[in-house]
Amino acid sequence: MIHHIINGDNVRGDVIFLHGFGGSTVSFAYAANIISKQAFRTTLVDMYGFGKTPPLDRPMTLDDYVKSIEEIIEYYRMENVILTAHSFGGRVAIRLAASNRRIKKLVLTDSAGIPPRRALKYYFKVYSYKLFKKLGITLNTGSRDYKGLSDVMKKTFVNIVNDDLTPYLDKIDCPALLVWGKNDSETPLYMAEIMKKNISDSALIVFENCGHFCYLEEPYRFIKILSAFCVDGGEAV
Repeated sequence: MIHHIINGDNVRGDVIFLHGFGGSTVSFAYAANIISKQAFRTTLVDMYGFGKTPPLDRPMTLDDYVKSIEEIIEYYRMENVILTAHSFGGRVAIRLAASNRRIKKLVLTDSAGIPPRRALKYYFKVYSYKLFKKLGITLNTGSRDYKGLSDVMKKTFVNIVNDDLTPYLDKIDCPALLVWGKNDSETPLYMAEIMKKNISDSALIVFENCGHFCYLEEPYRFIKILSAFCVDGGEAV
């Protein structure tokens, strides 16, 4: 696990940024630099298999990623932690916020973790794939991004996306801010609404003209909201 601390001044606490699948420390670098100027120690992470970390020698599970962030928190003796996470990183953040009392605030932007509502076509496709596999016939299925992964990363991807994190949401007792792109097709807005309903102290802000990367599509607005939430000592905005 490779991580980069931008600022050692943690008067207000620590902000850890967790990227999405295929991302790296670059994903939140601009936001982390801005937040670091407000007396926060900010930490960017290249999670296993991404960025500058070595290629994986075995498939990872969500537990592996959660443990790796907990090790960073323990190593630096972080006590007042704010997690800011996108997509796949949101899965890790949800699990951490549900169990680690050092997490004091949570920011999820276009986060994964809620099972998608599948159309009948999807189930037919999965059934057909499994049937042909039993018959020994290989089909050219899967997204272009998935096909480009190594075998180990493919297995890691499958391990992660099969986890339904809904049961963890009501265990999160810190303030949570959800920032979502209205046009997000990868983690649609209804997922944010489920999260808001199940996390007791939570608020949802929707970026009307954005998709799955709303924090990059409207970076100044996102950072302004993030900054206000981090600095404010109260509940979710």
